[in-house]
Amino acid sequence: MKTFDLKPQLFDTLKSYNKKNFMSDLMAGIIVGIVALPLAIAFGIASGVTPEKGIITAIVAGFLVSLLGGSKVQIGGPTGAFIVIIYGIIQKYGIEGLTIATIMAGVFLILFGLLKLGTIIKYIPYPIVVGFTSGIAVTIFTTQIKDLFGLTIDTVPSDFVEKWICYIQHFSTADLWCSLVGVVSVIIIAITPKFSKKIPGSLVAIIVMTIAALLLKQYAGITSIETIGDRFNVSNAIPDVQVPVMTWETIKSLVAPAMTIAVLGAIESLLSATVADGVIGDHHNSNTELVAQGVANLASPLFGGIPATGAIARTMTNINNGGRTPIAGIIHAVVLLLIFLFFMPLAKYIPMACLAGVLVIVSYGMCGWRSFVALMKNPKSDVTVLLITFFLTIIFDLTVAIEVGLIIACLLFMKRMSETTDVKVIMDEINEESDISKGNIEHLTIPEGVEVYEINGPYFFGAGNKFEEIMASFGDRPKVRIIRMRKVPFVDSTGIHNLTNLCEMSKNEGITIVLSGVSEKVHAQLQKARFYDILGEENICSHINLALERAKEIVSGK
Repeated sequence: MKTFDLKPQLFDTLKSYNKKNFMSDLMAGIIVGIVALPLAIAFGIASGVTPEKGIITAIVAGFLVSLLGGSKVQIGGPTGAFIVIIYGIIQKYGIEGLTIATIMAGVFLILFGLLKLGTIIKYIPYPIVVGFTSGIAVTIFTTQIKDLFGLTIDTVPSDFVEKWICYIQHFSTADLWCSLVGVVSVIIIAITPKFSKKIPGSLVAIIVMTIAALLLKQYAGITSIETIGDRFNVSNAIPDVQVPVMTWETIKSLVAPAMTIAVLGAIESLLSATVADGVIGDHHNSNTELVAQGVANLASPLFGGIPATGAIARTMTNINNGGRTPIAGIIHAVVLLLIFLFFMPLAKYIPMACLAGVLVIVSYGMCGWRSFVALMKNPKSDVTVLLITFFLTIIFDLTVAIEVGLIIACLLFMKRMSETTDVKVIMDEINEESDISKGNIEHLTIPEGVEVYEINGPYFFGAGNKFEEIMASFGDRPKVRIIRMRKVPFVDSTGIHNLTNLCEMSKNEGITIVLSGVSEKVHAQLQKARFYDILGEENICSHINLALERAKEIVSGK
């Protein structure tokens, strides 16, 4: 039996680490740190917190995810997926509520890892993942319209539809210079990869637009371009560790948003790690990764940070620039720390419209419109799940979307599992394949007064009703019912309950039940449930031939 291993990947990679590995990780770490800077600032502001909180999250979470994680190349930090959740929690519960919810999410993630749920979470249906990812992308794009065009609006409504109505009503207040900065930023980010794969377009846009805004203000008297410094007091001081006051009432009220953070963080981090595995030809330890994500989300809020997870874009940047061990992720966190300490005050000159442009590109990358369109050609059940999750995300919020999405996923799983189990009636003769390789087929005749049923697949709640419906369709009452279970891999409590009811009802009607071909696993489950006290050991047969012989004895009255 395989032992439960939670050892971080860092420990294994250090055994054969050398100077060549370090130089590759150093270059990758520096580049990823530079790429992460504008994103961390943008994600922090869009989430409703100060820009330095975004960077602190990238430093703390990025360091811990690489130090303790189950992937060699995963880069942790704030991501666009959390923007909607964080903003909603702050609006409803305040900053302290967000801190507590993030700590709780960290605990949930650690429990996910310890309970070995890493592999299970990866099997959440693809339409649900695409649905809420696309919904998040649309929501992020919607939240950036005001800053992108410099609209003059006192209070932007929180509701999606009301927000767009408000934008349309106030679009006449758009500022020409803010709009120009925003649009040019989007263009710069979009075209930079065509000229350089190493330099991030978001960083180029921020540098160019910040200089442009300063020159316009200095020499052209243009003061309408709002910057980070106009809205926030930017600080480079490392915050003290603060543990929030947690009451039972507060914890109860934050269970739902905390679980949403945990589930979304688990999905995104494991998806990112899986994508990375495919590129570098490696296999991550999903449970170790979840524990690391949990520790990161426990630590980040204590320093004033926000929720974090594995970031696909930064992870791919790390791989593409030579990063192959967790050392690259640790270096990325150190680079961000140095930038925070020595260059953070310069962030106050960055135009808000430029950051909005960065997030517009992020939302476009997240939307996955090609996957969305492709899924629309799938079966109606998948399309329904996709659209429900998508519209719930943009019209209500991500908490509702994930809760309903997971319920739909469970219902779909139950439906499809029930469809895998087939119950059929065998009439007159049984074609028993005794030696398939030689083409020998034995024909077994079913005696008069005997009915034979065969269950193919798991016998659980979905199959029980199907079985009862088939038996009810026969008018004649046999003396013996043989149930072939050779292709039943497992039976659950509902299946055992249905079998028990069937035996008791049949007994009252003078009908004997005989089971044939019960596997050792199913046999043990039935025995543990004391099912054989009702049926009798003599009516359990290992093979159909023996079951038919037993049926003949019962019919003849021997």
